[in-house]
Amino acid sequence: MSAPVVPAGSTLLQTFKKSFVDVPIDADNDNAISTTEFLDAAESLTTMFDVLGSVAFSPVKSDMLGNVKKLRERQLAAPAESENLQALVMNELKTKKHTAAEGLLWLNRGLDFTCIALSQNVAKEAEELSVSFRNAYGSTLKPHHGILIKPVFSAAMSACPYRKDFYPKLGADEAQVASELRVYLAALEKIVGILKGFQARKEAKW
Repeated sequence: MSAPVVPAGSTLLQTFKKSFVDVPIDADNDNAISTTEFLDAAESLTTMFDVLGSVAFSPVKSDMLGNVKKLRERQLAAPAESENLQALVMNELKTKKHTAAEGLLWLNRGLDFTCIALSQNVAKEAEELSVSFRNAYGSTLKPHHGILIKPVFSAAMSACPYRKDFYPKLGADEAQVASELRVYLAALEKIVGILKGFQARKEAKW
């Protein structure tokens, strides 16, 4: 995993194809989340794992991208029924399948994990990334992982770089990076919360 190059005067977030800040949410339609923009934003986020630098994060990244792929395949198979994530899931469930629905469940858990870890680390300036990621893992993905997967993710948590090495890779201006990250993570947190609420509904289960 080669770390992405950030142009001078820019930040990693500015290089993303799509930010969660720009994902349309239709408040008049039960907070429907636009599928294409969401998947582009989720794919963009995975470059964060390249910046974290260790091959230990490869399984985390590939897991998230695998779930993005499941959702894209459903969207391509039934585009008119998949304009927003909630409709994509409900319409897939009508066909007695749940490949994409399950993909979204796991993808949202992965996004929740990343969001909590980075939010905690930005808020606690003395805390190392390994602590923030380990805490986030314990409250998001770990309860759903089996005994074979837990050591893989635990290895990734232990392989986190020091914050003094990590944040400069997101951009040279530390204050700008922190400011942009807060806005980005707040947008991601909102989307994760909407999806959690939707996935908790009886009609969204299989």
